Amino acid sequence: MKMRRQRRHRREKQTFEYECSLTGERYKLTARAPQPKELLSVAAYYELNPDKDDRPAVIKKKLGLEIPEN
Repeated sequence: MKMRRQRRHRREKQTFEYECSLTGERYKLTARAPQPKELLSVAAYYELNPDKDDRPAVIKKKLGLEIPEN
């Protein structure tokens, strides 16, 4: 007697589209944001908090940002 395997249906991920409130940049997330009006893009976050910008100089150069001389 042959046993038949049951097919499992692949669960589709639900995506949510949001827009940055400062830059207008659009992006997709797989999780629902609790407060979507407060979401910021990475660029907007670093623009608001330049003292917390800990990205390497190589990345800043690729993005065309000013690199402070140390």
